[in-house]
Amino acid sequence: MSPTTRDAGRSPRDEAAALIPKVLAERAIFPLYQPIVDLSTRSIVGVEALARGPAGSLVEYPDVLFGAADRAGLMPLLDQLCFGRAVELARAAGDVTPPLVFINAEPAVLDNAMTPELVAELGAERSFRIVMELTERALAAVPAGLLHIAGVVHHGGGALALDDVGADPLSMAFLPLLEPEVVKLDMHLLRDPYAPYTIETTAMAGAYADRTGAVVLAEGIETEADLAIAQALGARWGQGWLFAKPGPLSAIADWPVHHSARLRPSRPDLHEPAGTPFSIAAARHHSRTGDQPLLDGLTEYLWTQATGTGSYAVVLGAYADPATGHVWLPRLATAAETASFVGVVGPALPGSVPPSVRHATTPADGPEPTETVLAVIGPHCAVALCIRPDAGDFVLTRDPDLVHAIGRMLLRRLGTAAERQSPPIIDRQAGRTVTAP
Repeated sequence: MSPTTRDAGRSPRDEAAALIPKVLAERAIFPLYQPIVDLSTRSIVGVEALARGPAGSLVEYPDVLFGAADRAGLMPLLDQLCFGRAVELARAAGDVTPPLVFINAEPAVLDNAMTPELVAELGAERSFRIVMELTERALAAVPAGLLHIAGVVHHGGGALALDDVGADPLSMAFLPLLEPEVVKLDMHLLRDPYAPYTIETTAMAGAYADRTGAVVLAEGIETEADLAIAQALGARWGQGWLFAKPGPLSAIADWPVHHSARLRPSRPDLHEPAGTPFSIAAARHHSRTGDQPLLDGLTEYLWTQATGTGSYAVVLGAYADPATGHVWLPRLATAAETASFVGVVGPALPGSVPPSVRHATTPADGPEPTETVLAVIGPHCAVALCIRPDAGDFVLTRDPDLVHAIGRMLLRRLGTAAERQSPPIIDRQAGRTVTAP
C-alpha cells in the first residue's frame, strides 16, 4: 500500500477512515517490536508488538490508525488484523523472537468473534508464548467479554498482562479479578516516585506479585535514573528508550536473550469458573442456616465493608427477589461514591437504577434466580455472602481465591455472554478448534 495523495475535498479524518478498507484488504499492518528486559541483567525476556500502518500514509501511527478504524466502523477487524500480524511476523523471525511476545487488545472489540485468519494464526506452531495486554477499561466496559477472552488466552497456553496499572484506581481494583501474569506499571509512576499514590500503588502491586507469582514490569524507562527508580519500586522487568526504541525484530538479533524467562503456567478455568456462587462456596466451606434477622445482620456487615474499603473496592451483587434489589439500590449507590466499580444483577426493578451502579436484568424467560450474593473485593479485603433465601442456607467467606471466583461469576452475569457469538478456543494439544460454552 503506497502513501496516499491528499484529497482536498475531505477532512484528514475522513481520508484516514477511507483508507481502512484498503489496509484490511492488503493486510497492510507492519508491527514494530520493543524489547522487554530483565532489569538486573538487561537481557531480553520478551518484546511488545506495536501496530503500525503503511509507512508514509495518514494511518502510519496507531492513534490515527485506530481512530480511523473506529470512525469507519471497522475496529474489530483492524484490531484482529494487528494481533494476527504481530504473531505472524514473530513466527517468521524464528529464533530471533524471544520467549514472550506481548500484544495489545482493544477493549471495545473483546465481545467480537475471532476471524478465521486470526484463529488459524493462533493455532499455528510457535516457539514463543503470547502475552495479551489488557487495560482496566476493558473489564469495566465489557466484563463478560474480557473474562471470556482471558479464558481463551489461557486455553491456548498464553498469559495476561494488565497495562497502565496506576493510571486509574480501577486498575488496582480489578487486579485480583483479572489476576494477570504481568503487572505493567504506568510510566507516570516513574516520573513521580515519591508521591503517596506511587508508593501505595507499587506497594500493592508488589504484594499482589508476592501472593500470585506475577511479575511487575515498569514502562517508560528512559534514563539510568529511571532504571534505578523502577527497581526500587519493585519492578523486575522493564522497557523503554534506555534499552531500545521500537523496531523490527531483526534489530535485536544480536541481543542477549534470557531463554529461561518464564511466567506461571496457564490456568484455563480461572476466569470462567463452573457452578454458582453458592455451590462453589458450599463445596469449600460448610453452609449454615440462619433466620432472617441473622441474614440481615450479615448483609449489613458486608455493606460496612463495602463503604470502608475505599477507592480500590469492587462491589458486586446478585438478588433473587426484586424486593431485595430495591432495598439494595440506595446502599449500592452509597458504595459507588467511593468504590471503583459497583454492579448488581437480578430481576427487573421498578423505577430507575442510579447511573453509578452497573445493573443487568436477568432474562424473564431464563432460569429463575435462586441465590442472593454480595461480594466486596479490594487490595486488603475479600468477603462474600452467598444465600439461598428459600432455605435460609448461607456461606460467609473471606477466602480470597474463593471470593475472587465469586466476583468473576458476578462480572460475567453483568455482561451479555449468552447473547453473543462465542470466540473459538484453540486446543493446541489436540490440534483442533472448539467453541467455548
